Amino acid sequence: MSVTKRLEILDLIRELRQQLNLSQKQFAAQVGVSFKTVNRWENGHTVPSRMALKLIEEMLLKMGETGKNLLSQYFPKAE
Repeated sequence: MSVTKRLEILDLIRELRQQLNLSQKQFAAQVGVSFKTVNRWENGHTVPSRMALKLIEEMLLKMGETGKNLLSQYFPKAE
């Protein structure tokens, strides 16, 4: 995975979590991972698995227009 893509993912996760007004611990519970995992994602130490990315995408889509805007902001070709 390219460095640019990694940065986009960590920014997207942080932005999504903040939009939902969730702590890292709360966000982790919704995605089914540990707090440490979310912390590592946001700090750029690791990237989410494909399964976690799919759950994050579902969270974005459930947000309606705001989630779709975030998705297109970080991944313009995802639409």
